[in-house]
Amino acid sequence: MSLMHDLWLQGEMQSHLWITLQRVLISFGIAMFLGAILGVLMGRFRNLNRWFDPFLVLLLNIPALVVIILLYVWFGLVEAAAVAAVVINKLPNVAVTLREGARTFDPELEEMAQVYHFSFWQRVCHIWWPQLFPFVMVATRSGLALIWKIVLVVELLGRSDGIGFQLHLAFQLFDVTAILAYSFAFIVVVQLIEWCLLQPTEQYAVRWKREQNHA
Repeated sequence: MSLMHDLWLQGEMQSHLWITLQRVLISFGIAMFLGAILGVLMGRFRNLNRWFDPFLVLLLNIPALVVIILLYVWFGLVEAAAVAAVVINKLPNVAVTLREGARTFDPELEEMAQVYHFSFWQRVCHIWWPQLFPFVMVATRSGLALIWKIVLVVELLGRSDGIGFQLHLAFQLFDVTAILAYSFAFIVVVQLIEWCLLQPTEQYAVRWKREQNHA
């Protein structure tokens, strides 16, 4: 704990934590956006699902380490390759989860939207989003848990900053104290995101859905 306190006072730990957090947020945002679009489209259109399903199965079964190494070999040890490796590893999980959500859409709600001539955005906000939200939360939680781990491997193998890089240095020096200090700081950040962001968002959405149902 004393080493963690010293690293925090020096500003070194905050710097590497912020760099890792940026990579996580950027990769997570891209993977969720692209995966959600692909998953919903696959869930709604059978032909599209038939074309893309084999690629999803392939990506789901390729080890993350293989994807990371290949991208580093092909594109070099650059930031774009690091982010792309994380996105490619996470995107199929999001797509599969949201595909199942899109398949559960209530056809009666779709008929109501047609009768009342809902616009596209009205369908998104009042028909599709409430039904997709539980699946989005599943993808979000599993996605963050997966992306944190992959980002650390990406940093360990090919970046010169971030928590993964610091763990790699500590490992080379057999510095168990530094490994524990950076690991503990990393865990604290993950838990804070869960407690301060994900749980309140889920509770708010549940309350909103109940209010909509009562209305």
